[in-house]
Amino acid sequence: MLSNNFKINEVDKYAYVKNTDESYVIVCLYIDDILILGSNDYMIKSTKKILTNMFHMKDLGIADAILRIKCFRKSNGLVLSQSYYIEKILDKFFNGENNIIKTPIDISVYLFKN
Repeated sequence: MLSNNFKINEVDKYAYVKNTDESYVIVCLYIDDILILGSNDYMIKSTKKILTNMFHMKDLGIADAILRIKCFRKSNGLVLSQSYYIEKILDKFFNGENNIIKTPIDISVYLFKN
């Protein structure tokens, strides 16, 4: 990545960024998955070509969920929703029963600031 003018993100060492005067591309690595984001199709396609020449890869197309976070394309950008993830957790632990439950604390106890 570094030999192709990508820079390592200092906050997240598994994210690489390449900037030009007109555009940018971001490559995020997660175990054996890669997410490529960019400001235009040319940058994304050229990044895929670089990576395909170096590694055996499958292009799964446009991401619809990342780490169980649902992605929606809108005309003005992307929307990320955790409702997909929350529904999976509720289904796993509550078998689809998403009812309100009582609080496990005695509500007659008065709490006050220290």
